[in-house]
Amino acid sequence: MDSDIGHRKRALRAELRERRQNMTSVERDAATAGLTANLQSITLDLSARSISCYLSSRNEPNTRPFVNWAESQGIRVLFPVSRDDGLLDWTVGEDQTETPGLAGVPEPAGELLGPIAINDVDLIVVPAAAVDATGLRMGWGRGYYDKTLGSMEKCPPVYAVIYDNEFVDEVPREVHDQPVDGLVTPSRIIAF
Repeated sequence: MDSDIGHRKRALRAELRERRQNMTSVERDAATAGLTANLQSITLDLSARSISCYLSSRNEPNTRPFVNWAESQGIRVLFPVSRDDGLLDWTVGEDQTETPGLAGVPEPAGELLGPIAINDVDLIVVPAAAVDATGLRMGWGRGYYDKTLGSMEKCPPVYAVIYDNEFVDEVPREVHDQPVDGLVTPSRIIAF
């Protein structure tokens, strides 16, 4: 059973990855504009003073304009930094430089604040490959966010960032998969 779910996830991830790689720069720019506006809207609705958000890699929905806006508003932004043990450290990235993390994703350089720093934020913005109609998030298979979210005692709202066509009827589910409270796409915000 589990190998079947793993196989279905791998196939779906490959399809989504290819779809992202085939987007034009015009499509990407339009998506970034809509996404930034929607992320700003959620942040303002929650009166968030501290958030966590990842730095997007090349084919991911672009979070950088949103992060720049948040920082310009005086909102504290925690960025994830991957660790060998599968957990995430956090930093405010005060060095203003980026390095590739363990999985090759961009990570800001700065003082590491430890895994529990995430407990103090008002909003968590996470990457995803797809999210389904029940709020189940499928990530890219490394499990960092499932571990992090699964270990939090009281979790602030968690929103996954995806493109419009990655909101699907159903994603294959495994025991460790963590749901999200909502999703943000270039054209909409959905709370579950």
